[in-house]
Amino acid sequence: MSNDVIAVAMSGGTDSSAAAALLLESGASVVGVTLRLWPSIQVEQAEQVAARLGIPFVELDLHSEFRQIVVDYFIEEYRSGRTPNPCVVCNPAIKFGLLLNYARTQLGAQKLATGHYARVEFDEQTQKWKLLRGIDRVKDQAYVLYRLGQNQLRHIVFPLGHHTKEYARSVVDRLQLPVRRSESQDICFVTEGDYRKFLAKNAPELVQPGPILDTTGKVIGQHRGIAFYTVGQRRGLKVAAGKRLYVVSIDPEQNAIILGAPEEAKKRTVTIESLTFVSGEKPAEPIVVSAKIRYNTQDAPARLEPMDCDRARLVFEEPQFAPAPGQSAVLYQGDEVIGGGIIADERKPTSCDAVQSSLDRILGAAK
Repeated sequence: MSNDVIAVAMSGGTDSSAAAALLLESGASVVGVTLRLWPSIQVEQAEQVAARLGIPFVELDLHSEFRQIVVDYFIEEYRSGRTPNPCVVCNPAIKFGLLLNYARTQLGAQKLATGHYARVEFDEQTQKWKLLRGIDRVKDQAYVLYRLGQNQLRHIVFPLGHHTKEYARSVVDRLQLPVRRSESQDICFVTEGDYRKFLAKNAPELVQPGPILDTTGKVIGQHRGIAFYTVGQRRGLKVAAGKRLYVVSIDPEQNAIILGAPEEAKKRTVTIESLTFVSGEKPAEPIVVSAKIRYNTQDAPARLEPMDCDRARLVFEEPQFAPAPGQSAVLYQGDEVIGGGIIADERKPTSCDAVQSSLDRILGAAK
């Protein structure tokens, strides 16, 4: 790697700091880059780590792009009664979009590295780049990277993909790097510790009380605002029904939360939209996959049936609990991530023009 210049996205935390150190020890020429995305996100720690490693360091201000592409998407999805994952937008558009382009055109870097626990490999047989799960299954982050394609993966390095979190900690301890020891929070721009407070401040209509309905349409209570609920939720419902109830859907038009029994929250068939494949090639016929319908679950066996309008039908061998519209269904074949899409709200219109998700519009505008 002695002739390679690799830019490392540095946050000041353990993972990105260990990634930079490992690349430096491999002989690469490393430059640290920190993104200033939100006023509350601190960048000073990353600069201190870069200084300790003796590598150049630059700061890239993308706060306006981040607001427009990621934060506005997050708010709009909640307005639509969906539950978004902002990392799914940030990774292809910001980190491996704008930052990757900056690293290659302005810093002269051949590659961009991050501290993600995932792997990238080149398949000589297919002449395609593959995205694989990280070796550390507890920390594996390939799920949030599924929208990356060939033009991005060819320029990406994940130094921690073959290592565990414990190994990353040992690297920063050995080098006495001044890292931030706390784990990164799930939503980096939510500093109050609760995304509902963020939504209350930025979209107050989402915290207006409204009716709680059962699946027959009967009013059985009142909610605090649709921002406080997600499909599959059981706790905090405050409805005395004499049986277990879960949120089975959210109706933003009526400002209503719909509750049902556990079996009503399960689905064997799920429609996904904004479908994308790592290879860039959509299968023409049904294929066997395993799929995860949210980040912190196990993938389950399923059959993917391609449809029109960048959509597909996922038919699971066993019903899955509470697939939430707005979340990502990510597709695997063994350790390989082959693609995925956004779980659709099946109450909405099904014409091609109508199903274009806000994710399609935002990522299209970001190009």
